[in-house]
Amino acid sequence: MTGREKGGFWVGLAAAVFYPLTAIGKRVQTGTEKVPRQGPAVLVMNHISHLDPVVDAVFVHRQKRVPRFFLKESLRHVPVFGKIVDGSGQIPVSRGSSAAGDSLKAAHQALAQGKVIVIYPEGTITKDPEGWPKDAFTGAARLALQNDVPVIPIARWGTNHIFDGYTKKFTPLPRKTVTHLVGDPIDLSAYQGANPRSASTLREVTTLMMDEVTRLLAEIRQEEPPSKKPDA
Repeated sequence: MTGREKGGFWVGLAAAVFYPLTAIGKRVQTGTEKVPRQGPAVLVMNHISHLDPVVDAVFVHRQKRVPRFFLKESLRHVPVFGKIVDGSGQIPVSRGSSAAGDSLKAAHQALAQGKVIVIYPEGTITKDPEGWPKDAFTGAARLALQNDVPVIPIARWGTNHIFDGYTKKFTPLPRKTVTHLVGDPIDLSAYQGANPRSASTLREVTTLMMDEVTRLLAEIRQEEPPSKKPDA
């Protein structure tokens, strides 16, 4: 049996803070056995609420892995939380600066060291009023094409019912259900040998990833997704 990945003091502190926070929602988690218990992996997820990173961090930690997220560089300067960001191996992102590319370099290094990267290809929470994924950026595709690691699609639903990031409405009661549904690893064999910097290839792989995440989300919601992704 595979033991828990060691995270150290700061991961333990984050868990002590985050686990109680996620108790505001009832958990439904399906397909968790598909999250690798050891070795590198990229977990591709939809983004519907500012609560997602906390909820998803606990979800991944429950699978005995230490999640690495892309987080705004400014969070490193928040007292205590900044220590957690650095100490737990999170990946700072400096958008619009000369250091913006360093985040992908750090992600490549983390995968080379056997770590798990959690990425929201949409970049920000969707503005679609129905909560469906919007057009995504190609960073996750770059990681997938340049690293021979499992790429696992995961859909999550329910955090938006607790905290709506655009209306700023926080509704913890009555307790909402937060569902995670894990899909099978995405088959990228058709892209072996492809140019990982080709714009068209990156767009195809990004679409493949997000289509699978959307399919899983539709399964959770028991609804049909829109035929066209929202632009917002």
